[in-house]
Amino acid sequence: MDTRESKTPEEKKQHLKEERLPEDFSHPEPDAEQPEAKRSPKGAHWLVLGVAILVAGFLLFVLLPKIVG
Repeated sequence: MDTRESKTPEEKKQHLKEERLPEDFSHPEPDAEQPEAKRSPKGAHWLVLGVAILVAGFLLFVLLPKIVG
């Protein structure tokens, strides 16, 4: 991300060209600069499930006895 305050006239012109181009919805391919968008999330659901089970176990065996007792 460009955080500079001022742009050269050529950069402003290029920015306006990019903003005026309509988005291509018929080919929603990820950008070449975003390889993480092309990867399929293999195993991510198992990671989420495992973390959820660990949190549930922590709540049941550690925090629940302290709250009740």
